Amino acid sequence: MRYRLTFVAGLALGYVLGTRAGRERYEQLKKSARAVAQNPAVRNTAESAAQQTRHFAGKALHSVSDKVGSRVPDSVAGRVRSIRERGQAGDALEDDWGTSNT
Repeated sequence: MRYRLTFVAGLALGYVLGTRAGRERYEQLKKSARAVAQNPAVRNTAESAAQQTRHFAGKALHSVSDKVGSRVPDSVAGRVRSIRERGQAGDALEDDWGTSNT
């Protein structure tokens, strides 16, 4: 799925950059892309994918931090602890990209 999405995005970008249709076609494509991005189904799917990514990243973080243990510098260990505390708090905090951790 990721490869298809990358291919389609590259194809669209190539078309926009290589087209001779002019500004009108560019504006039409931009309007269509904005409409798709604001579609509730697309937004829900994107949020669901983001939640799954955060879930798997958290699992990977715990797995790696358990295996690495005390061989990590204190600055990194402190950052990992703060991430764990944020995840365990259960609060709907925002991550670095402005999306909610719900």
